[in-house]
Amino acid sequence: MSPVLAGVLQLLALMVALALAYRPLGDYMAGVYSSPKHLRVEKWIYRAIGANPATEMRWPAYLRGVLGFSLVSVLFLYLLQRIQGSLPGSLGFSSIDPDQAFNTAVSFVSNTNWQSYYGEQAMGHVVQTGGLAVQNFLSAAVGMAVAIALVRGFARSRTGELGNFWADMVRGTIRILLPIALVGAVLLVACGAIQNFAGIHPVGQFTGGSQQWNGGAVASQEAIKELGTNGGGYFNANSAHPFENPNGLSNLLEIFLILLIPLSLTRTFGRMVGSVKQGYAILATMVTIWIVFTALMMWTEFHHGGPAFDIAGGATEGKETRFGIGASSIFSVATTLTSTGAVNSFLSSYTGFGGGIALLGMQLGEIAPGGVGSGLYGILIMAVIAVFLAGLMVGRTPEYLGKKIGTRQIKFAACYILITPALVLCFTGVAMAMNTPANSMTNSGAHGFSEILYAYTSGANNNGSAFAGLNADTQWFNTSIGIAMLLGRFLPMVFVLALAGSLAEQKPVPVTAGTLRTDKPLFSGLLVGTIMIVAGLTYFPALALGPLAEGLAS
Repeated sequence: MSPVLAGVLQLLALMVALALAYRPLGDYMAGVYSSPKHLRVEKWIYRAIGANPATEMRWPAYLRGVLGFSLVSVLFLYLLQRIQGSLPGSLGFSSIDPDQAFNTAVSFVSNTNWQSYYGEQAMGHVVQTGGLAVQNFLSAAVGMAVAIALVRGFARSRTGELGNFWADMVRGTIRILLPIALVGAVLLVACGAIQNFAGIHPVGQFTGGSQQWNGGAVASQEAIKELGTNGGGYFNANSAHPFENPNGLSNLLEIFLILLIPLSLTRTFGRMVGSVKQGYAILATMVTIWIVFTALMMWTEFHHGGPAFDIAGGATEGKETRFGIGASSIFSVATTLTSTGAVNSFLSSYTGFGGGIALLGMQLGEIAPGGVGSGLYGILIMAVIAVFLAGLMVGRTPEYLGKKIGTRQIKFAACYILITPALVLCFTGVAMAMNTPANSMTNSGAHGFSEILYAYTSGANNNGSAFAGLNADTQWFNTSIGIAMLLGRFLPMVFVLALAGSLAEQKPVPVTAGTLRTDKPLFSGLLVGTIMIVAGLTYFPALALGPLAEGLAS
């Protein structure tokens, strides 16, 4: 079987598996967030944290819950790393330096999982399982809660109430993430991923030194790392490490977990707003972009651009032979079009255009299908922009799901889409103008610029994947990328919840002959065009200096 055919067949198998899970999971999640009942374990949690799950919250109260909980999470994870040297199960590792502890705490709480450290050489069992793995669950649950609050904003009328953050966060963790992650972890162990609390073991002596490996609760962390679109690896090699991702079957399972919830949330959205066709329209937009990006990535990596490529059958440098070019391309697109950040190959070794596709995937806002929760609310913001543009073209007040999109709503949407590009481009420009950050680049020229552009794109978009080749473990990068992750995660949530509150206060607008049908293919096409135009106009100059220049020169 040719490598190209193998890659296409894996893509088709993945699409079939996602299609089979789409409806039952989407309906189940709609039921979870709509049910008036609370499980016994949930009631225990509410008592422990002093929350009343029956209390409805307006958007300022919901936002205070999100920010307050996340702030406490950052402080807890920061302190856990700072005292690691005194904890049992530290494997002899010392406490983490302040700048790196700050970066890592913000990274995992913001669902970014950017790592400027070697996991197997820095973090002990307690920090890995009691700190990082816990945040993999909680940060994903927070993103889902914010998305559901926005959905309620569209579904409700004449009220500013968006639900209860504590109930949404707890339900997302207990009823959705934990059960699926448990099944995923068992399947990964069956595929060969390790799951233990072993210490450090030497595995052999070699010329010039020795080699050793760590044990750890890897499979359980790997499952939620992918399911929650987190991405932080137990080992520095991330999902290219055989302990995390042993073979082709586990690789396909991990891609499935990455895409499962973000795609299924469109069904949840349709059910909660009372029209599954609206969910299908959003799903069609996501899937169109995902398939096009995957096809382009596979073409650029299989494309024969010289004798070395002809002999190898494509751009094999930096890719694991047990996966091949096809599976590596599918994985890289899945992670950069979501907020996962996991990698099973060395992105810096991709072709110039391949690296550009990965960059552009994040710069779209990671909405095809995007992160757990963040992908849904991100694409709904773009849908608001799309209907506004359509309204301008026909000369009438735009409407979406029976809600008028007026000045207030479009201001919230505009602020949302401007935050991340401002963070990426400003930090990249400052870093390139300074001597110290530039000295961290392994490569010069267009590829070196791509390394820094990728780092801030990954941080501000809460992706977490690394282009590699950049020494990011410096005070400048730990601090600046930490700030970019923090602002890139929580500032957009302010405008998402403010928009949700303003929509929930409106009364429904009746459908007329002039209303744009947002459940038709025409709207999906308009939405795809809006996404590509907004991202293209924003990032094209930066992309032209980096991956495009490199690709055209090769």
